[in-house]
Amino acid sequence: MNLDDIRDILALMRENGLSEFEIEHEGLKLRLRKDSVAPPAPPPPVPSAGIHPVAAAAPAPAASAPAPAAGSAGTGPQAADEIELAVVKSPIVGTFYRSSEPSAPSFVEIGAKVKKGQVLCIIEAMKLMNEIDSEYDGEIVSIYVENGQPVQYGERLFAIKTT
Repeated sequence: MNLDDIRDILALMRENGLSEFEIEHEGLKLRLRKDSVAPPAPPPPVPSAGIHPVAAAAPAPAASAPAPAAGSAGTGPQAADEIELAVVKSPIVGTFYRSSEPSAPSFVEIGAKVKKGQVLCIIEAMKLMNEIDSEYDGEIVSIYVENGQPVQYGERLFAIKTT
């Protein structure tokens, strides 16, 4: 696998709207992940001739990991150093639903107080409805996904100001 192969994979990810891609080829494992909500991260440094292209591409997911915290902290009413935001991410790939059925009220709204174990949403995967529970006590400060939209594994769903 060379740098052109990685560029082709990145182009395919953009064209197909993929936020995560993983491949294993000839004993080499490559995982690419893009956060679809956060502002774009600066591009990774261009590898020099002596650096293997995969080694240069591997830090990209780790480099983008701090971006969600910075982006979600900016959406809150206070400065980032004054509040603690917990981000609830999708544990599976599927379709995001804010309520149990179309005519039912949403499980949570922005500003709602939530308890650990409370249902926040449903993600439908392969005709199974999976309830996503809060892992935190706090207040919903952001909902990142629209009702009925597809979500990827690890995609941000909610930001909760923990108490």
